[in-house]
Order: sequence, then C-alpha cells, then structure tokens
Amino acid sequence: MSIQIWLGLISGIAFGFVIQRIGASNANKMARAHLMIEGDIPRFMLLAVALSAIGLVGLQASGVGRMLIIPTSLVATGISGILFGIGWGLCGYCPGTTWAAAGEGRMDAVFALLGGLAGTAVFAQVHEILIPLLYAPTNAGQITLADWFGSKPAAAALLVVVFAVCIWGIGKLWARSGHDVTS
Repeated sequence: MSIQIWLGLISGIAFGFVIQRIGASNANKMARAHLMIEGDIPRFMLLAVALSAIGLVGLQASGVGRMLIIPTSLVATGISGILFGIGWGLCGYCPGTTWAAAGEGRMDAVFALLGGLAGTAVFAQVHEILIPLLYAPTNAGQITLADWFGSKPAAAALLVVVFAVCIWGIGKLWARSGHDVTS
C-alpha cells in the first residue's frame, strides 16, 4: 500500500477515535450541542477544521498531499447545504459521525448510513443531468480566500481570527443561555 493510503487509514482511525471520545457519535449529545446546551462538539469541530488545515499544509509541503479546488456553484452549494442540514436534523448525525456511530453499533446510525449511501447512489445517477441545470448557470469558478486577499498568509490569519472568535463566542453564548459549558 502507498503512503497516502496508510496516512489516510491512520488519520481516519485517529479521527474516529476522537469523534467517539468527544461524544459526536451520540445523537443525543449532538442534539444538546445544537440546542446550545453543550459546547464541546462545536468547539471540537472548529478545532478539527483548524488542525486539518494545518495538516493539509504540512502534507503539501512534504509533497505527500495535494489540494484540488473545485469550482463554486452558488445554487448547487445552497441546495446541498439545505439537504445536508435536513439530513443532519432528521438523523442527528453528520456524515463523519454517522460512520463512527454505526461502528459503535448504533442502529439509528446504521439506517442513516444506508440512507446516505442510497442518496449518494441516486445522485451519482442524476449528476450529469444536474450539471447544466444547477452547476453551470451559477458557476463562479475556483474561489479561495487567498485569491480574495491576495496572499495565503492574510487568508490564514483571517481564518485563525474567525475561528478564535467563534470558539470564544460559543463559550459566551452557551454561558449566557444558563447552561454549564464545562460538563
């Protein structure tokens, strides 16, 4: 096996372990996070995105990783976001936590996973039909923050500030709602 497969396997197992330990594979704990009762999962998600970005930069610098920037389609992205939110709301899991919960043997996650796989199969069959209808008319091209700001360091600095403010804000909002954010 190649180094990319080993890195993917090891990092996937490690991430699944962390997802399980933080409680993100528990639909009830996810619901408590969405109801602003527990702040652990949103803080974890922001931290995971930040660490993944650092890891991606490291992998790219070492020549192991690569990043593919796909074109941004406003309508397709909007519809996808709505479907993603509905699915998360109905089953209590996002796609990554569904796999972790199914691995724990949670039957609700197994059915959510089967539904997600069925949806993926349907999308694969109609994707070519959807391109001229949804993608092409609102294709905005390959958009990155580095392009908007003219430099990668400026974009990275902005993301660090935004993530820090979000993590701080989660703590403040949860505390203001009268719930203990440390439990």
